[in-house]
Amino acid sequence: MWSRRKEEEYSPKQSYNPPSPADAKEGNTMSNMPSRMESESYRPSSAASIGKSVMIKGQIISREDLYLDGELEGTVELNEHRLTIGPNGRVQANVKAREIVIIGTIHGNVEASEKLEIRKEAKLIGDIRTARIVIEDGAYFKGSIDIIKQDVGKQEKQQPRPQANAAAAASGGSAPVAEMKR
Repeated sequence: MWSRRKEEEYSPKQSYNPPSPADAKEGNTMSNMPSRMESESYRPSSAASIGKSVMIKGQIISREDLYLDGELEGTVELNEHRLTIGPNGRVQANVKAREIVIIGTIHGNVEASEKLEIRKEAKLIGDIRTARIVIEDGAYFKGSIDIIKQDVGKQEKQQPRPQANAAAAASGGSAPVAEMKR
């Protein structure tokens, strides 16, 4: 006959067991144990991910953010998205994305339409083309940097065109007082 007490005796209870003093003497404290949080602290939560044991030879074209922690040889294009090269990431490719964060290593030219961050653990050998750049103290970079203007179209729209005022005056409209000459 089935008994609840017998089931409780035989089923192992899962509970949190804090480290014992013996573990502390051996150096196995919680701070020394590898945690998943540490290895994924750089990884954006909504990005596609390529793990550190993955090797790719070819071309990656993505329509979403990408976290690359493995090895890649080829090209990477994320025109409207963010690319993060993780601490284990080793890339031998030309890279193009809206925003790029490098924590690992890239050998190749990099183009970020908005922003490029080279973190202190990173290594980049290649030419850079970007609108904004951050290079942390301790990062390694060898190559050239080309800063591009990001908002050229927006600046042209905001500036008034002098031809428009001249056309208004020629068509019989009144010219502004500041532009009248005597």
